[in-house]
Amino acid sequence: MFKALLAWLFGRGKPSAAPLRTATDGFDKLNRDAPLRATTPDLSADGIVTFLCREAVLGRNQRIAGYQFMLQEGTRARIRHSNRRVHHVYAEVLVRNLINADIGELLGHRIAFIDVPDSFLTAPCLAHLPAANVVLIPTALPDAGAPDFDSLRRTVEDLRKRGFRLGLHDPNVVTEFNGLLPWADFIIAHAQGLDARRGLQLSNIALEVAPNARLLVRELPSIEEFRFSFKLGASLFQGPFITRREDWTERELGPSTLRIGTLIARLRADADTHELAELLKQDAALSLRLLRYINSAANALPQSVSSIENALALLGREKLYRWLILLVCSTATESERGGAALETALVRGRMMELLAATHPSAERDTLFLVGLLSLIDVILQVPLDKALAPLALSADIDAAVRGKGGPLHDLLQLAIACERTQGDGLAEAAERCGISPEQATECHMQALSWAMQIQD
Repeated sequence: MFKALLAWLFGRGKPSAAPLRTATDGFDKLNRDAPLRATTPDLSADGIVTFLCREAVLGRNQRIAGYQFMLQEGTRARIRHSNRRVHHVYAEVLVRNLINADIGELLGHRIAFIDVPDSFLTAPCLAHLPAANVVLIPTALPDAGAPDFDSLRRTVEDLRKRGFRLGLHDPNVVTEFNGLLPWADFIIAHAQGLDARRGLQLSNIALEVAPNARLLVRELPSIEEFRFSFKLGASLFQGPFITRREDWTERELGPSTLRIGTLIARLRADADTHELAELLKQDAALSLRLLRYINSAANALPQSVSSIENALALLGREKLYRWLILLVCSTATESERGGAALETALVRGRMMELLAATHPSAERDTLFLVGLLSLIDVILQVPLDKALAPLALSADIDAAVRGKGGPLHDLLQLAIACERTQGDGLAEAAERCGISPEQATECHMQALSWAMQIQD
């Protein structure tokens, strides 16, 4: 991961100053190349704008195993009681957005979970998704038009032959698809109402009827519920617990973070290069990391660098400062949720950088740091004051990270709004920043792709 981050640090991979391609551009191209079928209703006049969003899904190792992709809650709420044809239109918009985002390249080894109407499983557009990365989760609708069970079973068998996997909602709650359990790869339960008795029922179903199915628990609100689901034997976990703050009052920064903090403090106090080099040499592992990153293939240096002094001269003070902060963020990625929180923070930082594509380099770097540090306490699992204390942040960065307003705060709130599946906060946050929601959504997807690539 840090080889790619070092490339960013040296100025590679910066957003172009050219105007960003917006999500609207993508829709226009998509509609030209593959227009919606004429049999679907025209919703262009109803004022509904669709925004793609995602929620991380963690494995038992608490690393990101995949994402649920969906349209934002504002859109889903508007169509919840609509007829089947309207649901099909929006399912197609969702799928074609994923196709347009080159979801196969985006995901790598991760999985995309997509909820679609049961009658949509025969939609031709599904053929353009990367089947090996996609889990299709059928949902039942109350109106006429649902496929009969034999047709649905044949469709599922065909999809599985093509490489798709099948997810089914808790069969104790959604009974319409219980006949498909032998073909299920995942059973999806919701944290609310999941107790030991329900967990035992699901385990028995998996053993007796769906032997290949793994349990995914959604909407986990806190780490306590995650641990409970973990003990129940769940394999995948989803919900706000990933970035939720807890009471870490008694926790302290680790020794490696404190050593880096000492370096940062001396750097910001304008210590000379010799003093900084001596401090680095006191930590052999840190010195080796610096030399390894400087000499990595990403930098294409004509000669290898063998001295700490030369490495510091090559980096420069501002890049050394950013490298040290990135290093702080990497120290706890093996802890509970640390890696998942770091990826979320990287997406925020990269998105904010992309939104400022035409701004000076220093401003873009500042925005990246604001996004990166917005979850520093969750990454390190210490109180925010303790996490920020060694970093010697400028006043505007510190204010934005602490949620105290300032010129950087609104862009951070926009980045956070793009993560959330509920409400219409994205449009409001975008308006405050003078940015269209479509541009914000496009930058968010670009940032997600970048963050996943550098962590693989």
